[in-house]
Amino acid sequence: MTLLARMLVSVMRKLRIVLLTLLLLVGALFLFLRLRYGGGTLAEHLPATPPIFNETVLETVADLPLPPGNIAVSPDGRIFFTFHPEGKPEVNVAELVSGTAVPYPPSAEDRARTKSVLSMRLDRQGRLWLLDFASHGMGQPRIVAYDIKDNRLVHEFDFSREVAPRGSMLNDFQVSPDGRWIYIADASIFGLAPALVVYDTEQKKARRLLEKHSSVLADHDHIPRVRDRDLLVLGVFAIRPGVDSIALERNGRYLYFAAVNAPNMYRIDSKFLRDESYNADQIAGAVETVGRKTDSDGITTDDRGNVYITDASSDSIHRMSPDGKIETLVKSDKLRWPDGFSFGPDGYLYVTCSSLQEVIFRSASHVKAHSPYQIFRFTPGVAATPGH
Repeated sequence: MTLLARMLVSVMRKLRIVLLTLLLLVGALFLFLRLRYGGGTLAEHLPATPPIFNETVLETVADLPLPPGNIAVSPDGRIFFTFHPEGKPEVNVAELVSGTAVPYPPSAEDRARTKSVLSMRLDRQGRLWLLDFASHGMGQPRIVAYDIKDNRLVHEFDFSREVAPRGSMLNDFQVSPDGRWIYIADASIFGLAPALVVYDTEQKKARRLLEKHSSVLADHDHIPRVRDRDLLVLGVFAIRPGVDSIALERNGRYLYFAAVNAPNMYRIDSKFLRDESYNADQIAGAVETVGRKTDSDGITTDDRGNVYITDASSDSIHRMSPDGKIETLVKSDKLRWPDGFSFGPDGYLYVTCSSLQEVIFRSASHVKAHSPYQIFRFTPGVAATPGH
């Protein structure tokens, strides 16, 4: 055998070893992902009740080129919203002005302070709060606030790794009536360690509570399905956020919360989250089960203590009474993954439709092909303070 032939044989042997090693690594990675993020059967849902309202109550507020995420409507009717980060928007936060999405805040320098804002809230002090989950904690999770009268930055805080670790997703939040306390749901899709985060805006101090408590965990026995799409990526990764839905009673007492595909809605008296004298066991013991629910994404409350629920699995909006009874308000094919809520003036309830089943792990051309994406509003019959 010539020298060249021996060299080729040696190279081929090494190449086979490299390929075998790569296959073993890929197989190990696949198994790791399957064990950590996969598994489960299709979720079962509560039987639907006949909707109270016909779909004609849904009034189109905006047709948008990319999916909206969350929304906040001021008492004088100004409409702020986020373009959902999953849609890879060039403009993340906007105000709807005469039907056109205008980047917000106006200053490019201020807009550069945040990278991936999903949730926003207007407090009763006229501040618009923006929560940056920083690409699942890979960047710097941050919350900022602007006075909407003059668009001036009035608050900024960076969450530590102890409070918002890598793999976290500071997904949605609520602000107390006095504007001091912010309650945040960490859905932790990748970290699998969901929790509530409580932030004191006066002391600029944040704490992580109820991590991995049963009330904040996703249902890992089931795979969510939206419009015939199983939320299972490559047959391995099931998209199952932990605690995501979060809403505060209008008087600030009870905080309602739940994971998207978990079967129950929970609540806790917010004093247990604010007062540091309560230990972890006392906080866990204060969690109450309100009742069985549907799948839930965005939730909000009204002045009577009802909880409104967006349900992507059935194209519906539901309402749960304080004693846990649930009813369907409206069901419509127009509601393509109903997502975020905000009450506005005149009793209107605004809802974004993100159609995430056509967005998550989809190409830009696919997302564009399924536009426009809508913001709707309707009057559910009970009013509430705008912005939440």
